[in-house]
Formats: sequence, C-alpha cells, structure tokens
Amino acid sequence: MPNVKLNNYLHLHFIVFVWGFTAVIGKLITIDALPLVWYRMLMASLIILGYILIRKFQLRVPPKTLLMLILGGIVVSLHWVTFFMAIKVSNVSIALATMSTGAFFTALLEPFWYGRKMVGYEVVFGLIVMLGLYIMFRVETGFLNGILLALVSSLLSATFSLINGKLTQEQRPSVISFYELGSGVLFLSVFLIFSGSYDQKFFQLSINDWLYIFILASVCTAYAFIASVKILKYISPYTVMLTNNLEPVYGIILGVVLLGDSEKMKPLFYVGALLVLLTVVANGILKNRKKLKKTTNGLPSH
Repeated sequence: MPNVKLNNYLHLHFIVFVWGFTAVIGKLITIDALPLVWYRMLMASLIILGYILIRKFQLRVPPKTLLMLILGGIVVSLHWVTFFMAIKVSNVSIALATMSTGAFFTALLEPFWYGRKMVGYEVVFGLIVMLGLYIMFRVETGFLNGILLALVSSLLSATFSLINGKLTQEQRPSVISFYELGSGVLFLSVFLIFSGSYDQKFFQLSINDWLYIFILASVCTAYAFIASVKILKYISPYTVMLTNNLEPVYGIILGVVLLGDSEKMKPLFYVGALLVLLTVVANGILKNRKKLKKTTNGLPSH
C-alpha cells in the first residue's frame, strides 16, 4: 500500500508538471488565443467522448445539471481565452505567477457561494496577496495588460472551481468535462460566427501548431483531468491542493529553460510572486487544520 501511495504521489507531481507545461505550449503556438482555445476544447471533448463510450458511461443528465454544465463550459472557455491572451501579450512567468491567485480568489468567493461568514485570516491574506501583486505591478509595468488579463482569468478559474465543486458531487468527472468542453466549443463557435472569424485562415495551421494543440488537448487536458481525479482515491484532496501550487513554479522554470531570456524577470517580481504563492499555501494549511478540528470535535463519544 505505501508503494501505491508513493506511485500516485509521483504521478500527481507529473500531472502538475504537465499543467505547468501548458503555458509554455500556449506560448509556442503561433495562432491567437481564441482559435487556440477553440481547437483545444474541440479536440479534448472528442477524446473524452471516446473515453466515455469505451467505458460505457451514461451521458444523460437532469436539465438543471445541464444548465450548470453549460454555464461551467462558458466560464472555463473564457478562463482559457484570457489565460492564453495573457501569455501572448506578456509571457509564461507573468501569467502563471498571477494565476497563482486562483486558489485565493476561491477562498474569497466561497462565503458568498455557500452562504457562510468570511473568516478573519482570509481578509488578512487578501491584503498580503494584494501586496504581492502590487510588487509585481511596480517592477514589471511593461506587462500591465498581461497581469490584468491573468487576474481576470484567475477569477474565472475560481468561479469555475466553485461550479464544479457542486457538480462533482452528482456526476462523473469525465461526463462533466465532456459537457463543459462541448458547451465551451459551442459558445466560442457562436462568437466566431458573429464576429466573422471563420475564414480560410482560421483553418490553416502549421504542422507545429497542429502538433502542439494535439498535445495540449490530449495530454494537458483530457489525460491530466481524468488522471487527477483517479489519484484522489489514494491521496487526500488537501495534498493534491498543496501540490497544485507547484504549477507556477514548474511552469516558470520550464519557461526560462525552453524560452530563454524573454522569461527572465527582475528579482523583485519573484519576491511578489513568492509572497502570493506562500499566502495561498498558508491559507490551504489553515483551512485544512480547521476542517480536521471540526471533524475531531464532531466525532461521537464512546
């Protein structure tokens, strides 16, 4: 059993590494963010549909759930579009460092989503995150648009996680993913039709772009999503959450190694990014301790 847990923990790190690599691939792909996301979601939804058909999972969902899935699909499509736009107008380091605020946005939105009071330390952590972002803004003013787009993307990511938090209690992750990716494709398709973007150029991609998009859709989306859910059978959600915080670290290192000088920031930028990351980790640790305390206090007496 210890070996099984170790293997799954190493597998988790590989998945987080893959997620960090997503940003680098986005930078290498030459097409704009919107068509990039359209192709990614289309390919990934078809791959996951194949997986569902092979496993013979039921695709029927209640109408109310379907509406939530469609909403989730629209939110995640906008999240990815703004994320890749941030990478295109700035770089991988800027986008990933700013995106690390996502878990904290989730903590701030949870009280409104679940109707609970905001905890005092969450407000303090919010001020520290703002300080970290302020430092990043000050030292890298040339990437202001990238930081703002990444913040919007981070907020959308937090909203998406709250939507899925309820959906995963009712439906299979692969079914959720299929409907969300599919509805995201339809949403972007309607926008592309009305904006007149479906032209000959839209479908003319280089061989490298096709290859990178396929890797993005298959390995970084379909595989990583399904595998991360399976890992939860052996590793606690808390461990998964803490390990996920390494995504910007892996991504920034990969960006510097593979993309060179364009990814190197001023030292103070990394101070601000580290401040944000440490705050997110600290928030996760405190939340976990609080849950454990509630669980312990709630045990029946013998």
